[in-house]
Amino acid sequence: MPQSFLEFLNQAGGNPALLATVLLILAVLLVNGWTDAPNAIAGAVVTGALPFRPAVALAAVCNFLGVLCVTSVNASVAETVYSIASFGGGPKAALTALCAAMTAIVLWAAAAWWFGIPTSESHALIAGISGAAVALEGSFSCIRWDCWAQVGFGLILSAAAGFWSGHRACLFLKSVKLPASTFLIAQLPGAAATAFLHGAQDGQKFIGVFLLGTALAQGRADENTFLIPLWLMALCAGFMALGTLMGGRKIIDTVGRDMVRLSPREGLAADLGNVFCLFTATLMGLPVSTTHTRTCALLGVGSAGGNRPNWGVAAKIGLAWLLTFPGCMAVGYCMARIFLIL
Repeated sequence: MPQSFLEFLNQAGGNPALLATVLLILAVLLVNGWTDAPNAIAGAVVTGALPFRPAVALAAVCNFLGVLCVTSVNASVAETVYSIASFGGGPKAALTALCAAMTAIVLWAAAAWWFGIPTSESHALIAGISGAAVALEGSFSCIRWDCWAQVGFGLILSAAAGFWSGHRACLFLKSVKLPASTFLIAQLPGAAATAFLHGAQDGQKFIGVFLLGTALAQGRADENTFLIPLWLMALCAGFMALGTLMGGRKIIDTVGRDMVRLSPREGLAADLGNVFCLFTATLMGLPVSTTHTRTCALLGVGSAGGNRPNWGVAAKIGLAWLLTFPGCMAVGYCMARIFLIL
């Protein structure tokens, strides 16, 4: 039976390490909504389909609904993150290491936002948790490589399929003879669907970490009791939506103006390509990066449209993606070593 909200409050109130872990997870959710979700509305904002603030509000609502609706029927993504690594050493040490992982993710995401780079908090999450677990266990034997294989497959799928689907959608829409205003209007449901699937993907990942923290506090982390209460879905969805409302204009400018310049037709093509990939990955239970999928869909659209992508900007983004796994794992490892000493 899932843990009730009152039971959770009693547990957290009597366990400072668990309370600190929960607060850090909620902080990471805010950062995710702040820095990751703007990708969903980049096309609608830069083409003028929606002003910035209404677009952010739309993304916040759809993120919330995505977490609630999809997690209720399919929690495969959350289960993968939940079991990415094992934490030993007792409840206190395990929670300390998990706190270090969350701190590493906040630092990494804040640095990416400062430079306006749409890095993936999903991959930062997985890398940070793994690095902290290695610091706790003293070896890589704690890593569930089968779960990492799913992450790797999801990375390849999100990049390749995102580019292909964006390219194909743009070629198809180029043959459709409609006024630009029609494509502007069509971008509204496109942005809404993208934000909904962002919540479905990224919200589940943080739910998995939340459940991992509560399980570690009880000295267990068995996958056979993986039950998600409604209040937890609502809590995570609410914090992600709140983070989205904080904005993210820098990232929108990077992917929607500096990297690729979009017309209304091309903005809709990017939405269609992105929705196709995220929907497919969510059905398969693959923890893909919504940032990678969206950015590659934009590049695919740019390569098929009249405005060629700025491959210099794309290369900088790609480098940040490559550095996320080793970089955030190293930060998670170092933070865990520091936290465990303290």
